[in-house]
Amino acid sequence: MYGKILLMAGACVLAILFFIDPGQSGLFPRCPFLQLTGWKCPGCGSQRAVHALTHGELGRALSHNALLVMALPYVLLGFWLEWLGGKKRYPDFARRWFGPEAAKFWLVLVTVWWLGRNLFNW
Repeated sequence: MYGKILLMAGACVLAILFFIDPGQSGLFPRCPFLQLTGWKCPGCGSQRAVHALTHGELGRALSHNALLVMALPYVLLGFWLEWLGGKKRYPDFARRWFGPEAAKFWLVLVTVWWLGRNLFNW
């Protein structure tokens, strides 16, 4: 049941981001971290990246937030494991890719991305 609700909510968000460009409209909130510090947070550009992806513009999406674009297959894998029964069929696979070691990996990756995009203009 929760999987269907999450799927419907995701479809609604994608529909909104397909029709409304976050970079052009004032409907979407600005990043509070960017507003306060002048630094981009790891998620800055995500709305614009999803908008670009819904229009098939991979290069533009990568320029807005490359980490989000590259992480999407992992997110979809997690959705399949958690909500569509993959974890019951492949519990060892789920533990390996979404266990404590994976969490540490993603923490380091997001931190490196956050620092790299601000210090080296990634």
